Amino acid sequence: MVHLKKSIIEVKAEDNCSSHATIIAKGKVDNDSNYVSYRKGRYIRPVVQYVLESIGIDLCDGVGIPELVKFQKLFLGYKIIFYQSLACEDIMFEGQVDSPKRINLLYDNVERQYHVITNITGAMEKTYVFKACNKASASDVTHICDRTCSDCMARPPCAFYAFPVPCTECNRHFRSRAFFD
Repeated sequence: MVHLKKSIIEVKAEDNCSSHATIIAKGKVDNDSNYVSYRKGRYIRPVVQYVLESIGIDLCDGVGIPELVKFQKLFLGYKIIFYQSLACEDIMFEGQVDSPKRINLLYDNVERQYHVITNITGAMEKTYVFKACNKASASDVTHICDRTCSDCMARPPCAFYAFPVPCTECNRHFRSRAFFD
C-alpha cells in the first residue's frame, strides 16, 4: 500500500529508518527547504547522526518503546504517533505531548521499515479522523468523542488545575481561568 498511496512517503533508508522517517516528517510539517532533498535521501544522514547523538541511542538492535520515548523527548514541539497498520486505532506509540504539530509514521511489519504519513485521512481512507482520539467519523459534527470537556464541550478537553475558579454569581466552579472567562 505504501507504493500506491500519495499520502505515504516511502523511506528507503536501510539503517536508522525510524530516524529518517522522523526527520522527513518534521521537514514536511515545518515546510523545511531541505524537505524534498530529505525525501530523496540527500543531505539527511548528517541530520540523522546529529539526532541520534543528541538522544544518545544506537539503533543497531532496532527501535523499541524506550527509543520512541527518547525521540518524543527530543521533539517536544511535535506529537509523534507510530501506527502499526492503516487503521486509526492501531497505534504502536503515541507521544504524550499536546501540540498541533503532528508527526505520523507507519511501521511496515513485512519490510520492517518506517514510512511517513503526510495526510492521515488519505492514508487511512477515511472522511474525517479526529486528532484528539484518533478515531474516524463521517464528519467532525457527528463525532462523539470521549476526549471532550464535559463542561464546555471543547476538544481536546480543558486542563484541570489544582484549584478550581469559583463563580459567586452562579455558584459553580470552573476548571481554569480561561474557562471561567
